[in-house]
Amino acid sequence: MGSSVNTQTLITRLVAACVLLGISACESNPDSASAATAAGSVATKTRGRDSASGRGGRQAPTITLAPGDLATVAKETIEEGTPITGDLNPIETVDVRARLEGDLLGVYVREGQHVSAGQLLARFDASEQQSGQESALADRASARTDLATAQWNLEQSAELFKAGAIAERDYKVARQAVDAAQARLAASEAKLRTASLASRDTRVLAPTSGTIGARTVEQGERVARGTSMFTIVRNEILQLAAAVPARQANAVRVGQTVHFVADARSFEGRVARVSPTIDPTSRSITVYVDVPNATGQLKGGTFATGRVVSRTLTGVLTVPTAAIRQSQDGGHPFAYRLEANTVDVAPLQVGVVDERLGKAEVISGLSLGDRVIVGNVGTLGRGMQAVILGAQEPGRPRGASNR
Repeated sequence: MGSSVNTQTLITRLVAACVLLGISACESNPDSASAATAAGSVATKTRGRDSASGRGGRQAPTITLAPGDLATVAKETIEEGTPITGDLNPIETVDVRARLEGDLLGVYVREGQHVSAGQLLARFDASEQQSGQESALADRASARTDLATAQWNLEQSAELFKAGAIAERDYKVARQAVDAAQARLAASEAKLRTASLASRDTRVLAPTSGTIGARTVEQGERVARGTSMFTIVRNEILQLAAAVPARQANAVRVGQTVHFVADARSFEGRVARVSPTIDPTSRSITVYVDVPNATGQLKGGTFATGRVVSRTLTGVLTVPTAAIRQSQDGGHPFAYRLEANTVDVAPLQVGVVDERLGKAEVISGLSLGDRVIVGNVGTLGRGMQAVILGAQEPGRPRGASNR
C-alpha cells in the first residue's frame, strides 16, 4: 500500500518537472515559435510565386481558345489555278423568223417548252402557196411537152438536111427551137422550186433542239416576212466568258479543267477557246469555258466563280489560309503555333494557295501535326499560355471532379 502511493507520487512529480522545464525554455527564447511559423509561411508563398511566374519571373499572360480556333497541319491535295468569274450563257440562241407573209393558222409551242430539231412550231395559211405550186407543176409539164416536140422536129430536120431535102436554115431553126424549149423547162422547174419552198415555209419548223426562250406571235395573227416568231435556246452546254489579266494569260490553255461554283453548287468545265489578243483598255484576255448542262440544272445568266486549274499538288503540307499572318516588318508570313499550350511564332515559307479550299502549301516553318491558331482571336504573342475550352487536363481522367 505504501509503495504504490510512493510510486504514484513520484510520477506526478516527474510530470510537473517537465512542464516547468518547457515553460522555462519558452521564457528564455520567446520568438522561436513565431519564427518557425513565419518561415513556413514564407516558403509556401515562394513556391506559389515560382509556379505562377514565367521565365522572366513575371506572370505569363493567358488566352482562352475554342477548339475551332485551332487547326492541325496536314497533308492534302490542293490545286494551283487562275481565278475567273462571269455569267453562264447558252452556247447558242436561235432566232426563228417568218420566211413569208401570211396568216397564222396555229402556234403549237410556248416559252419554256423543249423542242427537237424539225418539230412543228407554227403553221401559216398555205392556200396561196399551194396554188402557186400547182401552177408551177403545170408549167413544168407543158415545158417538158414542148421540149419533146422540139427534139422530135430537130431529129427529123437533121435527117432531111442530110438528104438535101431542106435548107440549112430550116435545120438551124429546129435546133434553136430545142434550145428555147430547154430554157422554158429550166425556168418552169425553178418556178416550181420557188413555189415548193414557199409551200414548205408555211410550216415553221425548229431548226435545232433546245428550249423555247420567247414566243412573240399568236394564232390568227398576220405576220410580215422577217418577223421574229420564236427564240430557241440551246442550254445543254453553257458558256462562261471571263476576263483574265494579261500577266496570267500564259497559264491558261485550251483543254484545262475549270472548277467553279454557281447557285451554291460545284460544277466542272473545260477551257474551249482563248482570245488571241489582249484588250488594250482592260489589259486582259477573254477565256471561254464550256460547261456541260445536259440536265438543265443551270440557267442562262447565272453568275459563276471558279478557277482554271493549271496543276494539282498531292500530299503536300497545308495550313488554313486563316492561320497565315503578315509581319509588320516587311510583310513576311508567319503563324502562331502551340507547343504544350504555349504560343510560339513560326516564320513560314508559303507555296501554292488554293483559294477554293482555303488552304496554302507550307514549304518550311511547320511540321506535320503542328497546331496553329486560326482567325482573329485577339492579341497574341510569343510565350502566352493558351487555355483550350473543353480540353482534358494532363493527368486527369475525363469527367473527374475538381476537389
